[in-house]
Amino acid sequence: MKMWQIPVLLVSIALPAAAVNPVKRKNGIVDVPSNHSVDETVERVKSILQSKGITLFALIDHSGEAEKVGMKMPPTKLLIFGNPKGGTPLMLAAPSIAIDLPLKILVWQDAQGKVWLSYNSPEYLKERHGLPSDLLKNIAVVGTLVAKAGE
Repeated sequence: MKMWQIPVLLVSIALPAAAVNPVKRKNGIVDVPSNHSVDETVERVKSILQSKGITLFALIDHSGEAEKVGMKMPPTKLLIFGNPKGGTPLMLAAPSIAIDLPLKILVWQDAQGKVWLSYNSPEYLKERHGLPSDLLKNIAVVGTLVAKAGE
């Protein structure tokens, strides 16, 4: 078993297959199970972003890029998205948050074939960058977006 598979195994043991409760890791990453394939989940996220007027800046297909160099990995895609109206006040209050913005959602498949959506906890980002509490709402939408995409 590879080291990266241990947390995945622990999560899969702790959660029943139909669970929808997010799992927060110590490093500030929240994992939410999806009821769809990686590609379907990505399409759901894209659709939600579009309906909310949120810009999708990039979609990075890590597994597709790995395949191009002759390597194999489970489906793994990263969506990078945001809205300057929400992000700019955060960067004005705490310039270092620019390293974590735009927001990101990782859609990935574990070794057992389960699909997950992962993102940085807004509380983690608040603590990491010393954000004022009143601005947390600008990035808290990521949790709702992920939950809707995975259902």
